[in-house]
Amino acid sequence: MSRPEGRGVESLRGIGAMSRESGLTVSALRFYDGAGVLRPARVDPDTGYRSYAPEQLAVAKLVAVLRRVGMPVAGIREVLAHRADPAHVDVLLDAHVRSLEQRLADARRALSSVTSLLSPEEPAMSATTFTVPAAALSDALRAVRFAVGADPDLPVLSGVLLEVDGSMLTLVATDRYRLALAEVTLAEPADPVRVVVPAPLLDEIATASGDVPITVDGESLTSGDVAGPLLPDAFPDYRPLLPAARDGILVDVTALRTAPAHQVRDEPDGSRIEVLALDEQGRPAAAGVGVNREFLLEAFDAGGPGQLQLELDGPLAPLVIRSPRSVSLLMPIRLDA
Repeated sequence: MSRPEGRGVESLRGIGAMSRESGLTVSALRFYDGAGVLRPARVDPDTGYRSYAPEQLAVAKLVAVLRRVGMPVAGIREVLAHRADPAHVDVLLDAHVRSLEQRLADARRALSSVTSLLSPEEPAMSATTFTVPAAALSDALRAVRFAVGADPDLPVLSGVLLEVDGSMLTLVATDRYRLALAEVTLAEPADPVRVVVPAPLLDEIATASGDVPITVDGESLTSGDVAGPLLPDAFPDYRPLLPAARDGILVDVTALRTAPAHQVRDEPDGSRIEVLALDEQGRPAAAGVGVNREFLLEAFDAGGPGQLQLELDGPLAPLVIRSPRSVSLLMPIRLDA
C-alpha cells in the first residue's frame, strides 16, 4: 500500500488509535508494515511515528480477522491483493479452511494417545478367542498391508490394529501418509479386542486354511502353532480421519492407469506424483489432487479388481478410495502453480 505525501495530517490516525480500533496490537501493526502487508500512510521522518489513513481501518480489521484464524502472511497478502474479487477471495478462504481442518486432524491423531498415557494402568486383559475364515483374513490383511509404517521412531505403526466389536473384525494400518481399513464379519460374536499385532505375525497367520482360531491376551497373540508378542504402544485413533460415506466417482482401475484424466509428474527427489483430475462423471477435469504415485497404485491393488469409488474433495483433502472390502485414505501433496 502506497504512502501518499501531502495527505492532511489531521485526517490520519496514530498507531495507537489504529490499534484500538482495528484489534491489531501496536507490535502487530509494526510487523505488518515490515512485511509489506499494511504500510502506514505516513511515517514521520524524524521520529519514525506511523500514521494511518481513515480508509486503512477496514483493511486493518480484515487483517486482524485473518490473523485470528491463523492465515499466514503470504495468504493475507494475497487476500488483500484480490479483495475486490470476492470469487477469488472465496477460493483462498476455502483453501485455508481445508488446511485448518487437516491440521486439526493431525492434532487429533497426535493427541489420541494422551488419555491412555494419563490413565492408571489397566488390569491385564483376560484371554479372548475368536475364529475368522482364513480367506477373509487374508483378503483383509492384503487390503491394509500396504499402509503399514516402517519408521523406527514410531514402532507402533509397524503393526496392524486388530479390533473385535461383536461380530465385526476390523484391521487398520497407517504410516501417517496413508491409512487403510478392512472389515471381516465373524461367524460368532466375540468379546471386545483392541490390540496392535506385528505385521509379520499376521502375515504368518494369514497363510493358514479353513477357519483360523485366534487367541489374544494382554501381551501376546496365538493362532495354532503360531504365536508372538503384541506391540505395547497405543495405536492412533483413526476414527476422526474417516469421512462419512458419500457418492463418489466410480472408476475402473485398469482403465484409470492409462486414462488421459490424470498425469504423472517426476519430482526432484526422485518420487513421482500422480495428479488425478476427474469430475463427478469420471471425465477429465481442470483441477486435480496430487498423491504419491506408488502409494496410489498400491491402494488400487489393495482395493481388489473391478471398480473402485474415488472421493476427491479438493486439493488439500485426503483422497478416499473405497472398494467392497476396504477403505483407503491417501494424504494429498500440494501442487505448486
